[in-house]
Amino acid sequence: MDGSDTARFEAGRARLASLAYRLLGSAADAEDAVQDAFLHWQAADRRRIEVPEAWLTKVVTNLCLDRLRSARVRRERAAGAWLPEPLLDGDPMLGPADTAEQRESVSLAVLTLMESLSPVERGVYVLREAFSYSHAETAEILGISESASQQHLHRARTRIAAGRTRGAGADRAAARRIVAEFLAAAASGRTDRLVALLTDDATAVSDGAGLSRKLLRFDTAQGVAAVARAGFRPTPAKRRLAGGTPAVHYALVNGAPAALFVVGDRVVGAVTFDIADGRIATVRGIAAPARLVRLADAWRRHGPGRGTPLIPEW
Repeated sequence: MDGSDTARFEAGRARLASLAYRLLGSAADAEDAVQDAFLHWQAADRRRIEVPEAWLTKVVTNLCLDRLRSARVRRERAAGAWLPEPLLDGDPMLGPADTAEQRESVSLAVLTLMESLSPVERGVYVLREAFSYSHAETAEILGISESASQQHLHRARTRIAAGRTRGAGADRAAARRIVAEFLAAAASGRTDRLVALLTDDATAVSDGAGLSRKLLRFDTAQGVAAVARAGFRPTPAKRRLAGGTPAVHYALVNGAPAALFVVGDRVVGAVTFDIADGRIATVRGIAAPARLVRLADAWRRHGPGRGTPLIPEW
């Protein structure tokens, strides 16, 4: 393979990675899928490939769907210990963000909801909503009929709409204020204030820093307030576990407001918030080191200049 063929692949790598991330919900797995596609590209008779972008899109999509169908992945995700891998805003793997559909398709909320879809439904949804492929193009990529593509998209949209947080979000200034108030109330143990900041049907989910076999879930405002008070209140034991005293920084993660817990230049935890009509509807806590590798690397490169922490002394 000559340099021009390699350059052609590399020119499309970022787009392929953003496609794979949406399909898999994991940056590490997305990078592996794109590298596998490169090996396919190397082995192919490229003289017979009329439209390289379309050929590579098909290869990456089907490699990702094969991964989703694998016994290993089904076991991992069925065990209830999986959350999408969070990415700091500005990460090229987040891909196109020109439309509301594109931005929503990479939100942690929708990436989580996509776990309820079959691999083909997930493929159709991502190709149509995030990359604007026609049903004819989508059908060709997935090896299905156009009518099947239409049916899969209808089912995918219905399931995702049924699980989506209702109500309007908040602008950036309001979101930062709400998150800061929530963290301050949690750190000081003010349960009443925490409950007031939550929707009546608020939920929280945590990966337990990777120490639990299943996600920890809380499904009432009182339950979310109780776990936030216990989890965010600073203690010497938590500082020892984190390796120091974390500074809590505000950030945008997959387009949503988030709090990053940072010790030195290490991100030791990320908490994201879905906001509806001025109150917090969903809290997601991710602290398993393997799920924070790419976000932590992006923070080391770009985070120090992002202003003062929300809570300087946690």
